[in-house]
Amino acid sequence: MKVLIVSWEYPPVVVGGLGRHVHQLTTELARAGHDVVVLTRRPTGTDGVSHPTTDSRTDGVRVIAAAEDPPEFEFARDMMAWTLAMGHSLIRAGMSAFGGRRDPAGEPPWEPDVVHAHDWLVAHPAIALAEFFDVPLVSTIHATEAGRHSGWVSGPTNRQVHSVEWWLAHESDSLITCSASMRDEVGRLFGPDIPDVSVIHNGIDIRTWPFAPRPAAAGPPELLFAGRLEYEKGVQDLLAAMPRIRRTHPGTTLTVAGTGTQLDWLGDEARRHRVAKSVRFLGAVDHDGLVDLMHRCAAIVLPSRYEPFGIVALEAAATGIPLIVSTAGGLGEAVSDPTTGLSFAPGDVAGIAAAVRAGLGDPAAAALRARRARERLTVEFSWAEVAERTAGVYLAAKRRVRHPVGRPHIPQRPLPERDRPQSTVTTDTDS
Repeated sequence: MKVLIVSWEYPPVVVGGLGRHVHQLTTELARAGHDVVVLTRRPTGTDGVSHPTTDSRTDGVRVIAAAEDPPEFEFARDMMAWTLAMGHSLIRAGMSAFGGRRDPAGEPPWEPDVVHAHDWLVAHPAIALAEFFDVPLVSTIHATEAGRHSGWVSGPTNRQVHSVEWWLAHESDSLITCSASMRDEVGRLFGPDIPDVSVIHNGIDIRTWPFAPRPAAAGPPELLFAGRLEYEKGVQDLLAAMPRIRRTHPGTTLTVAGTGTQLDWLGDEARRHRVAKSVRFLGAVDHDGLVDLMHRCAAIVLPSRYEPFGIVALEAAATGIPLIVSTAGGLGEAVSDPTTGLSFAPGDVAGIAAAVRAGLGDPAAAALRARRARERLTVEFSWAEVAERTAGVYLAAKRRVRHPVGRPHIPQRPLPERDRPQSTVTTDTDS
């Protein structure tokens, strides 16, 4: 099939897990014989002079990366305007590349059999291009704005994002989510008049995440968190659990790898719980550095309050580090307690402490669970399997008859403040 994939992230422009997902999926689709074109963007804050539009081929995939237009929009400050401007540049780049003109050799223009959108930020260009080519639109919903805010969208930007997600879901001819919990969430938020939703888990290339046996304990245990520093990732709950963990396992430290909007607030939380000296915030860590941390640390703790899937759990499992995770969303499907890891309820500080204590208290059992977790990856989470199932969705998708739709009703109430920092809009799901 000829597949046009539209994504606001694609290497080297990667914000979170979405970019890695799209890259692995596209290269695997190309390896399977499909003709894949990715329509994406150049880095934020550049322009057509410093970073012009490129049209290249990498790993068997044609990648068209649109230059950013000159108007001065900043993502953090003008998110919706920036997103609309990006969509406009993607449409123009796509039309210029394969909008009906023959190439110099006289070959007919490239036209897709299907358009595949990844998340709400590319709703406008994906819908426009699917309509122009009159082909099915498949959309992967990686996360939802309401899900990140406990089912409610109270701020104006949150409501705008939700309305675009709703529109994309209704304009699509088929939908994909990365977990059964996300499928249910999409149905609750955007149903009932949405197309069929297929559940296709994220995959992992275990060759890039080498396994290493657990080293013998050589001092107090070191815990690891890896991911974005956003409220829904639950790092604040892990910080709150650290005093209890350190009472039974003195000297335990926590290493936090990642960046995000809540870094300063989390630093304040560490001081409030009097564990600041035992917590290290490393900031962004490259791939090799993250692998080293996973090989060194006694366990990785992923305390998400909301998690569509949690690809970092797969990456961690591949390296052999014991998994201690919340049951939020896809994490509850990726880790089976007590077979492949230990788990606890989202937001349960006492549960986090109990699970970590159990994991640290029996290193042999933790190592056995880690080996089982890695063995499971080769069976259920290969990218070849993900690509094959995604191609099946493409083949089954049929372009539906379009009817005008009204604006969605968006439930609204103030979000509970409690210990939540100032509410923010986030865009990535999975990392």
